[in-house]
Amino acid sequence: MNIYKGLDKTVKSFLKSEFSLSVNKLEFQSTKKEFTGDITLVIFPLVKDLKISLDDIGEKIGTHLENFNDYVLNFNLVKGFLNLTISDQYFINELYRIGEIKNYGFKTRKSDSELIIVEFSSPNTNKPLHLGHIRNNLLGHSVSKILEANGKNVIRTQVINDRGIHICKSMIAWKLFSNNETPESSDMKGDQFVGKYYVKYNEIFKKQVSDLINNGKSEDEAVKSAPIFISAQELLRLWESGDKSTIELWKKMNNWVYNGFDITYNNLGVFFDSLYYESDTYLLGKKIIKEGLFKKVFYKKEDGSIWIDLTDEGLDEKLLLRSDGTSVYITQDLGTAYKRKEDNPKLNGMVYTVGNEQDYHFKVLFLILKKLGYKWSESLFHLSYGMVDLPDGKMKSREGNIVDADQLIDEMQFTAKKLSKSTGKIEGMTDKEKSLLNKIIGIGALKYHILKVDPKKRILFNPEDSIDFNGNTGPFIQYTYARIISLLNKVENFDEEIDVLTKIDFREKNIVKYLLQYPEIVYQAGESHSPALISNYIYDLVKSFNTFYQNLSIAGTEDASLKRFRLKLSKKVSEVIFSGCSLLGIDVPNRM
Repeated sequence: MNIYKGLDKTVKSFLKSEFSLSVNKLEFQSTKKEFTGDITLVIFPLVKDLKISLDDIGEKIGTHLENFNDYVLNFNLVKGFLNLTISDQYFINELYRIGEIKNYGFKTRKSDSELIIVEFSSPNTNKPLHLGHIRNNLLGHSVSKILEANGKNVIRTQVINDRGIHICKSMIAWKLFSNNETPESSDMKGDQFVGKYYVKYNEIFKKQVSDLINNGKSEDEAVKSAPIFISAQELLRLWESGDKSTIELWKKMNNWVYNGFDITYNNLGVFFDSLYYESDTYLLGKKIIKEGLFKKVFYKKEDGSIWIDLTDEGLDEKLLLRSDGTSVYITQDLGTAYKRKEDNPKLNGMVYTVGNEQDYHFKVLFLILKKLGYKWSESLFHLSYGMVDLPDGKMKSREGNIVDADQLIDEMQFTAKKLSKSTGKIEGMTDKEKSLLNKIIGIGALKYHILKVDPKKRILFNPEDSIDFNGNTGPFIQYTYARIISLLNKVENFDEEIDVLTKIDFREKNIVKYLLQYPEIVYQAGESHSPALISNYIYDLVKSFNTFYQNLSIAGTEDASLKRFRLKLSKKVSEVIFSGCSLLGIDVPNRM
């Protein structure tokens, strides 16, 4: 039963009969930890209509609930809050009720459920994924799973930025300096390999610019006239004109990168249902802009460039196409959005997982789509997130201050290996089992450390701080799960029927309270697009369970009814840990 609905009905009926007052909504909430009680009714909104004191209102409602609700034992008043103490029997009954629910907290997805596209990752194909991409991938993938848990059908996608001058920089460096080297011949991941030539380009470019400045050129002139930059521009021109050899090289190097990305995605445990490519969508974006020009949504300047004026909306004028007809970022974003809706006519919304440095860009994008008359633009959402910072000196890559994703993943697994070895709890495992466990712990620690922070906030990430069996960490949660599974594996037949209890310890009651919150937490995480709500909920649940585990006997208790209850309680906690971690993309081991 839903006690909140019962309390709501009883109180409304009482107010109607006693005061002739009809109330549309009453506010119930969990009682704050510093006060006695389980459920709190906020009563000060009633003062205005009832015209009696808060104490009188609270006393009358509380007394009525004591007399007419089977589960309300007593009450206390704290200013405008009526704190109700609920009987142990209610929580006992509720545990047995939810204990039988499979996929607890999740809504059923149907073929006609809302369809949402979640975009994440969306890298450039000129270098490896970095730490920023990791937060992006973990956020996007977790949000997609949370939306599914809320009964929505989800398409995970990315738009791959596979064209432009940045791609040509890697291409020209490879043409000039590779001597036909390949990822296979150099034993490198494809994205790492192409990234090496992007770094090479920048090295040569900087030297050439420096030489030109020393020979009397201004910095601006030197940048524009650097031979390698001119060569990269020529490659871009050849690409856009459809030059066969240039296109072939572009395809070859992009495929190297895709193969490398796939390895990183697999290590992170993320996947995609569909892919979009900038090289395909930018032309559609140009077409949409020309149509908008015809509709007079956009305007053309004397130099031939196309713009939109958004000053009336508190923004500025935005360039949509350059004077030479070449596209800008928003060009392909318009094309991609349109193409996704075209490919999925029943689409109900899109979530863009992109860093907060692009907040303005997405305001403009959504507004343009709205001005073009696309009704579906009202259901677009920018999942904006803050940057990830590392302590100075930590894991600097060859590109300067960019932290390589593969490097970070390796570091996490190495740190996990050191921690596992120090505990002495992996004796008897095979090398294969140890390697898998280290991956589960290392990647789990990485995911949890990033996802426990509200997306809008910046993160200071230190790998070693994230891998600890104590505190607010992934390994702490994983270890608690493994501890519960070990406990349950030692006990048989605790599902057999035993006489129902009537009283439990306050620590057991607290755990049931947490378990009952889970469906609402999943819902709120979906509404706010915030995996942090799931992460912090799981941590609170695990803390509560460990307090119970350390202070009360479970399998060793002599009372059969109590033993059954505590084992049922432990089992449900393990199920919710498993469920919540799955929404974060975190694996939980049965042993560690």
